Amino acid sequence: MFEPVIPYLLLLAFALAVVGAVRRVRLWRQGQSNPVSFWQGLAAMPRRYLVDLHHVVARDKYMSNTHVATGGGFVLALVLVVLVHGFGLKTGWLVWPLLAASLLMAVGAFFVWKRRGKPASELPNSRLSKGPWQRLPKSLMAFSIGFFLATLPATGILPEGTGSGLLALLLLGVCIWGLGEMVFGMTWGGPMKHAFAGALHLAFHRRPARFGGGRDTGLKALDLDADKLGVEKVTDFKWNQLLGFDACVQCGRCESKCPAFAAGQPLNPKKLIQDMVISMAATEESGYHGSAHPGQESACRSGAPDRPIVESILDSQTLWSCTTCRACVEECPMMIEHVDAVVDMRRYLTLERGETPGKGQEVLENLIATDNPGGLPPTSRSHWAADLSIPLLKETKQTDILFWVGDGAFDMRNQRTLRALVKLLKAANVDFAFLGDEELDSGDLARRLGDEATFQRLAKTNIQTLGKYQFNRIVTADPHALQCLGTEYEELGGDYRVVHHTELLAELHQQGLLFFNADGNGRLAYHDPCYLGRYNGVYDAPRYLLDQLGFERTEMERSGFRSRCCGGGGGAPVTDIPGERRIADMRMEDARAVDTELMAVACPQCTLMLEGVVEPRPEVKDVAELLLDALVIPVQQQQPEEAAHV
Repeated sequence: MFEPVIPYLLLLAFALAVVGAVRRVRLWRQGQSNPVSFWQGLAAMPRRYLVDLHHVVARDKYMSNTHVATGGGFVLALVLVVLVHGFGLKTGWLVWPLLAASLLMAVGAFFVWKRRGKPASELPNSRLSKGPWQRLPKSLMAFSIGFFLATLPATGILPEGTGSGLLALLLLGVCIWGLGEMVFGMTWGGPMKHAFAGALHLAFHRRPARFGGGRDTGLKALDLDADKLGVEKVTDFKWNQLLGFDACVQCGRCESKCPAFAAGQPLNPKKLIQDMVISMAATEESGYHGSAHPGQESACRSGAPDRPIVESILDSQTLWSCTTCRACVEECPMMIEHVDAVVDMRRYLTLERGETPGKGQEVLENLIATDNPGGLPPTSRSHWAADLSIPLLKETKQTDILFWVGDGAFDMRNQRTLRALVKLLKAANVDFAFLGDEELDSGDLARRLGDEATFQRLAKTNIQTLGKYQFNRIVTADPHALQCLGTEYEELGGDYRVVHHTELLAELHQQGLLFFNADGNGRLAYHDPCYLGRYNGVYDAPRYLLDQLGFERTEMERSGFRSRCCGGGGGAPVTDIPGERRIADMRMEDARAVDTELMAVACPQCTLMLEGVVEPRPEVKDVAELLLDALVIPVQQQQPEEAAHV
């Protein structure tokens, strides 16, 4: 047989892999510096791979089991191949496990082939990249079967030297093929590139707090004194962001959950990540074999590290289509941060070029001039509460709960939600106050549109205002304000305990401070806001409250961490990039599909977007409004004139 050749094949494959690894690392190092804990990251990599990563992969049971067979079988087989064939350790306790690992890998390869062999109209096949990826099951099979057959003589089942010279040469060719794709291809490109880049991406992830069950969703602050603001060229990204882009396995999970892609807007998050890889490696778009950005199927562009991304490989409308809902990030099995990349590139367009589309520039000018996106007089922020006798914090100086009103104060529809919440808090005798006209916009919209300067100005002013008073917690009905105050202000010096109004109301009910009638009729569906669910992990409190009201609560097909975006985040309503459909219309179709009469919401943006859908449609109400409709005030808490009618 060809047994004496194998050690040299292994040595050559690993030598070429090392050369490729150096080349790949040099590509990543084109990015900007970003300190990481090298040894700590490497030590954490196994757990991040086996636990955190597989928590996401396991959502697709078929692919999870397949990945265990192929990935686990390959790693074990490769180690044993080196020991058995590289070092000649042909003991039974190494040879038999090598055969078992090779068979396990072959089984996994079969299921990879089966998955990729489905008709193009069937998911997940329609979102999988083709091209070189179609050879992956064959390469997996070549490695596993080749070394299985090459190892059989060591078991005694077949005598040494079995087979003709032609068969030996054929088997040698199969082993070379398998080694080439599995080892050499890891660092030089091709389907297995994700294995090498992915492992290091997990070790040096830009957001290590995401691992171990943590949550890290706040955008990183921008140094406003930097020579360049935002990302113009791919080399303006941090080096470990480039590493993360290279880790993409092109599975298309992000594509399948992206609301903009589904609406026919020019954004495919998978293609966006590959655009960054194309630019980093200075290649052509023709090497990508997946779905294009909708409406750009005929494009064929090239990228380069020293060329502006938007002028070379990417259309600016792709960036402005993103609603920053994090559905792509939540689904990504490699834990890539798509939204960070989008906002980084928006920052350059907004701050350096002043190219914010639609009404974006007008909104940003309003924020600069009046501290609210509508350009309304700041003194009108408290008009909605004129008859509610809410204590002002500048008068009380301290309170248990600070009520953050948000920009719902300027919208007549969302003022109903705010009024309902105030009445509920009063019914529970909560000690609360609000800032009144001292409150400024939280800065969410400015930050998502890329205007980091305006965001930081608003944030620092709000932090300075809050620093004058004493309070224990902040409550808000706006998940976007919740995200800014509770997560993104911390980097700028504002560390606060912030809760959503559904969390506080659920707490008050559990403490016996609020009582509700359970006589609701009909079917009700709850829509999870992106910034409440995926950003802040609040899923249970709204459902707990709704379950107290007697409605038949049903879940839409996409709910919880997979909830479909309403289309109102990330500045999408003001940039208004055209598509084939409206995202809000698609979300309302989800509600119609479960035959619900009422859609409960918990975000002012969701309320506006979903109520903008043409009727007939389910009625849209905030959780606070529904609770107020069902509120029961115990006799002992009623005024004498009210008690007389009980």
